[in-house]
Amino acid sequence: MSAASGRFVWFDLLTPDVQGAKSFYAEITGWKTSKWPGGNYEFWTAGDTQVGGVMAPRPDAKKMDGPPHWIGYVATEDVDQTVQRTQGLKGRVCVPGEDIPNVGRFAVLADPQGAAFSVFKSSTPQAAPDTKALGHFGWSELNTTDWKSAWKFYSELFGWRNTSTMDMGPEFGEYFMFGTDEKNAMGGMSNAAKMMKVPAHWLHYINIKSTDETAKKIAAKGGKVLNGPMDVPGGGRIAQCMDPQGAMFAIFSM
Repeated sequence: MSAASGRFVWFDLLTPDVQGAKSFYAEITGWKTSKWPGGNYEFWTAGDTQVGGVMAPRPDAKKMDGPPHWIGYVATEDVDQTVQRTQGLKGRVCVPGEDIPNVGRFAVLADPQGAAFSVFKSSTPQAAPDTKALGHFGWSELNTTDWKSAWKFYSELFGWRNTSTMDMGPEFGEYFMFGTDEKNAMGGMSNAAKMMKVPAHWLHYINIKSTDETAKKIAAKGGKVLNGPMDVPGGGRIAQCMDPQGAMFAIFSM
């Protein structure tokens, strides 16, 4: 089994204003971009490492792609088998298995509560992602309407394990953390979408130097800070945000 299997390994931003997004994220994360020679797509690079990409919605799929958003890719050993298992677990297939020449194979799926995610099988061996490095994605959070049902889906689909849980009080409820083993958390889930009366969605966190300073830059560059900055257990500081085009993301610093 690949070291990356079951982990979020790639993150794409779908937005109608690619140039605006490039300017915004370069300012707040320090990312550089480079063109993919195979099509209308650009890579996000943190230091020397590619962490994701940005592209405009496909002309034939604007309705399906929806408003501007980030989507995370989970590494799997077999894309088509994962697609079949998703259907068997009452999830939805948005884009069936599709090859990217000389890169790998992917599919776009949605869990039973409606949160979208992708799966990916690289054509070359993949290392486990560095979730601690600056400019990399370090945490993935599922804000859903029924986290217990969502957990049953994802644990069966990817073999994720519970690492710990935290009581966030009577209004917010339980925050349930998970990873590919019981010791190392890579994300969490809760009924935050139900509480906020919004559709279920994944929210991905970018590691930055200072949450407070970056929050100021986000506002100055036309984005919005929706929640925070605030402290979290373990010594970190976070904020949940929206870019100028309307895509939601979050930031984290120690």
